[in-house]
This record gives sequence, C-alpha cells and structure tokens, in this order.
Amino acid sequence: MPVEEFVAGWISGALGLVLGHPFDTVKLLGFFKGMSFPLVSIAVVNSVLFGVYSNVLLALTAMSHQERRTQLPSYTHVFIAGCTGGVIQTFFLAPFDLIKVRLQNQTEPRVQPGGPQPRYRGPVHCAATIFREEGPRGLFRGAWALMLRDTPTLGLYFVTYEGFCHQNTPHGQNPSSATVLVAGGFAGIASWVAATPLDVIKSRMQMDGLRRREYQGVLDCVVSSFRQEGLRVFFRGLTINSARGFPVNAVTFLSYEYLLHSWG
Repeated sequence: MPVEEFVAGWISGALGLVLGHPFDTVKLLGFFKGMSFPLVSIAVVNSVLFGVYSNVLLALTAMSHQERRTQLPSYTHVFIAGCTGGVIQTFFLAPFDLIKVRLQNQTEPRVQPGGPQPRYRGPVHCAATIFREEGPRGLFRGAWALMLRDTPTLGLYFVTYEGFCHQNTPHGQNPSSATVLVAGGFAGIASWVAATPLDVIKSRMQMDGLRRREYQGVLDCVVSSFRQEGLRVFFRGLTINSARGFPVNAVTFLSYEYLLHSWG
C-alpha cells in the first residue's frame, strides 16, 4: 500500500487549513480562534481521505498516481474511490469536528480574574466534558449527517478535480500548476454546493445536547429546521463556504500534487 498519498494528504491538509481557517471563524470571535486544534486534526483527516482515495483507485484500476495523471480512470471508479474516502474519513473527522464546532460556538469569554469560567477550556477539556455529560456516543453526535454529507460530496469532489485536469491538459502530459489550482478550486466549490444543506444539519446536530436535546435524529432535525425557517435555512453559509472552498482546495491539491511529483 503506497504511503506517499497519506503523507502528502497530511501536509496539504495542514496548508489548506492555514489558508481557510479565517473563513471558518469570520462570523465568530476572531480569525484564528481555535486554530491549533484543527491544524492537527484536519491534517490527520486529510491524510486518511487522500490515502484511502488513492489506494482504492489503485485497487480498482491498477494504475499508479503518475499513470493516472496521463490517463484518466473512469469517472465511476473516481466517484467510488472518493465516496469510500468520505466514509472512512468520517470515523476520524466526527469527534474532531464536533469539538471544533463546540469550541468555536461557545460564547463565554476567556478566563479572567474573577470572571466566569468558559464551559470548555480547550480541546481536551471539551472532549472530556462531552464524554462525561453525553457519553461516548456524544463524541460522534452529528456523525450520520457528516457521513451523509461527505460520502457523495467527496465523490463529486474528486470527479470534478480529475475531470477538469484531464479536459484541460494535453494528452500524455501532466497538468500544469495553473490547471491544478483551478481544478482544485472548482472541486471545492462544487463539493460545498452539494454539501451545504447537510452541513447545516450536521452543525445543528453537533450543538444539540449542549444544553438540552432538541432533535430526535437527522430526519427530525431536517423537518424541524424546514418548518421553523423554510428552505433557505439549508443554504445558510453557502456563500462563505464557496469563498473558502476555492482557495483552500486549490492550495490543497497543488501542494498534494507537488509533493507526490517531488517524491517521484
């Protein structure tokens, strides 16, 4: 099993996060609030995603990464490999994402002499508090919505990227850096257009239980959100997600391809 894809995914994920994290927190308290924790976690998750994707595609096509650069596998194989990566990464992403959302959304101020204590004092304390108050399953709150969001979305993500590179690269050649950048950016936008409705549900499920249980499950959350706020609620955040998606995924794919090319 090639490990270069896992390492390249790790590094490219970290680079993408550095660029994209301000977009994640722009409507909260500060551009780089809670960055140290996702910097580590997203690198792990991206490593799993790209590693699984590449190895599943290798198993399906018997083509190495370098061979795939000059001869596009079938879109069906690309989609299956992307979906598989989405399923596997959910098991790693769910606890990390839950803790990130809880930390970013807590409104208590930082600890000050004589001031109130924040509910969560950091990632480890947040994880321990969730485990104590909500049990082990609490760390995977919203995981089903996350899996429903990421499985088809990441299939579309890689199909968009591979297809754009193939269509805009002369036969038998590797895609240029500009092509990789634009392909990665479009892949990011396409994936967020598809993912945003379930991303809204995922975030609500993750915050559910913080004070009291409001939703009985993913379907109940969908129905309740629609009844209370209408169809527009499912596209809340689409603009900023798309604005974030282009540069983050452009950098992610460029660094990923550069690293794999450098390592031969």
